[in-house]
Amino acid sequence: MSFKSNPTVIRSDEIIENRNRLVEYMASGCKPKSEWRIGTEHEKFAYHLDTLRPLEYEGENGIKTLLEKLTRFGWQKVEEEGKLIALKLDDGCSITLEPAGQVELSGAAVSDIHETCKEVGTHLQQVKAVAGEMGIAFLGLGYQPKWPRDELPWMPKGRYKIMQRYMPTRGNLGLDMMQATCTVQVNLDFDSEQTMAKMFRIAMALQPVATALFANSPFKDGKPSGYLSYRSHIWTDTDPERTGILPFVFEDGFGFDRYVEYMLDVPMYFVYRNGKYIDASGQSFRDFMNAKLPALPGEKPTIADWEDHLTTAFPEVRLKKYLEMRGGDGGPWSRLCGFSALWVGLLYDDDARNAAWDLIKDWTAQDVINLRADVPKLALGAMIGGQSAGDISLDMLEIAHGGLARRGRLDGVGLDETRFLKPLFQIAETGMTAAEDLLFAYNGRWKNSVDPVFREYAY
Repeated sequence: MSFKSNPTVIRSDEIIENRNRLVEYMASGCKPKSEWRIGTEHEKFAYHLDTLRPLEYEGENGIKTLLEKLTRFGWQKVEEEGKLIALKLDDGCSITLEPAGQVELSGAAVSDIHETCKEVGTHLQQVKAVAGEMGIAFLGLGYQPKWPRDELPWMPKGRYKIMQRYMPTRGNLGLDMMQATCTVQVNLDFDSEQTMAKMFRIAMALQPVATALFANSPFKDGKPSGYLSYRSHIWTDTDPERTGILPFVFEDGFGFDRYVEYMLDVPMYFVYRNGKYIDASGQSFRDFMNAKLPALPGEKPTIADWEDHLTTAFPEVRLKKYLEMRGGDGGPWSRLCGFSALWVGLLYDDDARNAAWDLIKDWTAQDVINLRADVPKLALGAMIGGQSAGDISLDMLEIAHGGLARRGRLDGVGLDETRFLKPLFQIAETGMTAAEDLLFAYNGRWKNSVDPVFREYAY
């Protein structure tokens, strides 16, 4: 099915009567190129300066207090069952909590990377101002470097309780993913089903290369894990039905309909009703469509239920009404901006998108799966088609640089968006990932301790 323009606005409370409505929902994300925006999300670890331990929810210097103090900057409170769990602004920007209190900024939809970096910079200024009063700090890494998972807290969110019970039934590292990882991602638009499919294929193929370029999680439980991106490794043993590379994306005819089919096969986690999460873990959205969901017998889903369900799949690239690039370890401010710059440069310019397609068009789904399997340990040293991820990353960056230059989006002093690629070029040209820098420090000046990372790499 092909969509040339947006269908009628779909209400979130609309009852889903047939499968075609789900396809129409996905297609309603199509928008003219002039309206394409950029949404950047990043997570970071919050910790006490005196003990280096993560923040608990309650307490004088806990996560709840952090959120309350941030309201001085105009943030509005979001509560669940009387618990403060998030903050929001009218422009769509929000601050949310990951399961163990990782603090996430979900940025507003902005028009260029300059705005993205301003947004991230303003956010970090605000949290650092509050942190100075609380004796806390923030760290941008892909995986909690010091504390075992069983010593990490849980935040009081209903969906996390359901996932906490269900995850261990599907893989060995699902709880590690929830409690001990931090990532950066960027959300991008498309103007048609054809454009979406091409973007999706490029992004799915190159996501492992981006993961290699952003590898920044070599530690686990206070010592080297044997991986350069332990965060990326965790996703290989979390839940095979909702993670990884999606081979069907590389098949002829891929589009909105095929992604809907995939999501109908992804087991559910929950249904949200009257402010509470109802456990539907492992149940079928297809049954829900037929009013046969055991958790809510006789009831059919709404569009809001479908929107919730779309958030419970975690492939390397995810489709909602936009595309999410999900492959990067958390890191410092400069690389947060660089992650968005990389993907905008590759996918938002027609010539760059065609060049990126030429880079990957001969790769098979199995080639990409094999690359994805090797990247957590080898990062830029992983191979595909006789080339290293490091060599491919340089090609990616050159293509992205051209795409950003042609966009011609200038800041107040006349600089374009290509400047945000500089830290990535440095990694690709030297072949030295952030993870390897950390390991050199650990084996050298840190004298086999990860504690200094909390000082040297704090925001």
